[in-house]
Amino acid sequence: MDLDELYKEVVLDHCRRPRNFGEMPDADVHVHGDNPSCGDEITLHVKFGANRDLGEVMFTGNGCSLCMASASMMTQKIKNKPRANAESLWTSLHDMLTAREEPKELDDKLGDLQVLIGVRKFPMRVKCATLPWQALKQALEEKNSA
Repeated sequence: MDLDELYKEVVLDHCRRPRNFGEMPDADVHVHGDNPSCGDEITLHVKFGANRDLGEVMFTGNGCSLCMASASMMTQKIKNKPRANAESLWTSLHDMLTAREEPKELDDKLGDLQVLIGVRKFPMRVKCATLPWQALKQALEEKNSA
């Protein structure tokens, strides 16, 4: 299976069956993010554990398949992980999608998120893929300042 097919398969799977989708009323932080240019909007719900590390992570919202899939994949990667891992993933994903030149090698820590490199072919869709990650970045900043 080539990378384009894998990209489509993974995105569709996460869109049709999003992981960690739902409300979390007792979350420590609720961050709403939207992309007015395409109508995507999500709310990220995060509970923090010891040392401000991530605990439970869920999301709600409506958006294109790419946005929903990215949010689903993100929650799987960062749930119950150290804060530093989430920050590092955010940086690696952002660099992969926005670097001037396509990376020659992908960061292994991205794992399944590597398939999102296909988004580079559609620059207008980068915001769709990064919206959940922008919400994560804001959630981490809010917890850091609290």
